[in-house]
Amino acid sequence: MQSALSQEKQLVFTQQQESLAGRLRLTDCRDFSAAETVAGVDLAYWNTPDGREYAVCCIVVLDMQSRQVLETARASGEITVPYCPGFLAFRELPLVTAAAEKLTIRPDLYIFDGNGYLHPRHMGIASHASLLLQTPAFGIAKTYYRVLDTDYTEPAPETGSYTDIVIGGEVYGRALRTHDGVKPVFVSAGNDISLETATALALRLTEPESHIPLPTRLADLETHIARRELCSREETK
Repeated sequence: MQSALSQEKQLVFTQQQESLAGRLRLTDCRDFSAAETVAGVDLAYWNTPDGREYAVCCIVVLDMQSRQVLETARASGEITVPYCPGFLAFRELPLVTAAAEKLTIRPDLYIFDGNGYLHPRHMGIASHASLLLQTPAFGIAKTYYRVLDTDYTEPAPETGSYTDIVIGGEVYGRALRTHDGVKPVFVSAGNDISLETATALALRLTEPESHIPLPTRLADLETHIARRELCSREETK
């Protein structure tokens, strides 16, 4: 069983995040309407009987126009950083970068199942990973991460409705309705992309079967398949 993240380690991680945050750019680094490929990223976790924690990261690369899957990659391993709100990236980045290194296609954009700028220090997984991968990214979270004790306002029930999440006079992200009457998702820029473009792409890439964009939906499905395979392999040893 993992122990809690120490105060000393939290301080080190906080300093790293604050240093990296100064490198973020919340503007479009390119014309994303002309982007050809997009990758969804997600992770799934499990515990072994002896209390160790493992995870698998899956990346699914799609053709932006046809929505066809062009490539998938995965990386798995033991998780050694305990869970602590605000420091998720330090748990997941080793597997994210390992999976990304296996890709033969370099995506034009990454979409993460998580947050980017919507974070106490603006360094959610989408922001941190974008800097490491040197590729634009944004985050789509299915549940709201309450930053600095600030709640969000429910958007109108119609598709495309949103409310900005404003903290200290600054827009951190958006609660976005991707289908009529469904639960909102939470969009935030990661790096090298604007919130407006991230919102537009989230809507463009969301299909009728789900309220989250297709790239992260497929990555989520892939992680469940991979986790079953890996757990089954362990059981047969």
